[in-house]
Amino acid sequence: MFDTGNTGFMLVATSLVMLMTPGLAFFYGGLVGRKNVLSIMIQSFVSMGVTTVLWFAVGYSLCFSGDIGGIVGNLDHAFMQGVSVTDVFGSETHRIPLMVFIAYQMMFAIITPALITGAFTNRVTFKAYLIFLVVWLLFVYFPFVHMVWGGGLLAQWGVLDFAGGIVVHATAGMAALAAVFFVGKRRVEEQGPHSIPLVALGTGLLWFGWYGFNAGSELRVDEITALAFLNTDIAASFAGVTWLILAWTIEKKPKFVGLLTGAVAGLATITPAAGFVSTSSAVIIGISSGVICYFAVSMKNRLKWDDALDVWGVHGVGGILGTICLGLFGSTAINAAGADGLLFGGAGFFFKQVFAVLGASAYAFLFTYGALKLINFITPVRTSDSEESSLDESLHGEVAYVEGV
Repeated sequence: MFDTGNTGFMLVATSLVMLMTPGLAFFYGGLVGRKNVLSIMIQSFVSMGVTTVLWFAVGYSLCFSGDIGGIVGNLDHAFMQGVSVTDVFGSETHRIPLMVFIAYQMMFAIITPALITGAFTNRVTFKAYLIFLVVWLLFVYFPFVHMVWGGGLLAQWGVLDFAGGIVVHATAGMAALAAVFFVGKRRVEEQGPHSIPLVALGTGLLWFGWYGFNAGSELRVDEITALAFLNTDIAASFAGVTWLILAWTIEKKPKFVGLLTGAVAGLATITPAAGFVSTSSAVIIGISSGVICYFAVSMKNRLKWDDALDVWGVHGVGGILGTICLGLFGSTAINAAGADGLLFGGAGFFFKQVFAVLGASAYAFLFTYGALKLINFITPVRTSDSEESSLDESLHGEVAYVEGV
């Protein structure tokens, strides 16, 4: 009944995407000061629990059940009502259990709001974050999943997003920028990353998990799965090396954090295009990502936007850039299920991609700013001065490192 090969592959891919959220927690945890490690890491880990509960209750149904105005699904499958263990997802020759698809998509829902937390560094209370997590999933993430992957408005219009350039990275990155503007700068200045090895560990887990994120988005094993896998690695590598060269030239040092950040930028940028472009296009996308994301982060630093962990510069700019690059380099000769980009005569497809990603980014930015403002009426969003100097102890009653031990 089920294709066991495809089912086994998708279970592995699901596990890889799950691993990305702890990887993100290590990545962000290493970048902050030693007294604020747990407060940033818990924001990623708690998403694994809260988002799963919300996904089970209404998330899956709002994304993939029915259609209301092309914007969002209905509640027919709320609490997994009507979902059976024997239900099938996929075509006749690529059948996998529907429950595997549900679990795979749930891992995307878990990591997307966790990406935003890099902009909350040292400034957002845990209670406000929990409210934000639920509200943002309901009004930003679930609708865009439906519109792009659930047969909604953007899918009907012909917009493509292989693994989440619009749905995941552009929306999360622009939400992070809105959060930075709302909460303002940190009052207590930190002395840079407290543990670069922890950042390296997080990057390794993210990079490893990204193979499941991108290759798994084909939802079966075929030549496009292999293409997406290889393109993922190519883009990350070229972006990381490009960032390293730029830092070495401009900042006079080949910085390790720069290499790691560049690799993550390449991973985010290739995401929407991984299964729709050639390997040579992936090289161009990787180099472009290294250059444009590097200068986006430099611009952010000059403008003194306190996006402490560069969520906007890496994920926001990377997601937007990757979606536009798909509009340029997409080719039906590579993937018949894709579309021809501007370089192959597809001007209409190019402008649809540009409009979709800019519209999604603008909505995510405006909604996030408004949501944080409303949440602030319910509970303070920003931590106090005394809390900010040692969030782990003041908010959670725990410390990451015991002095003298």
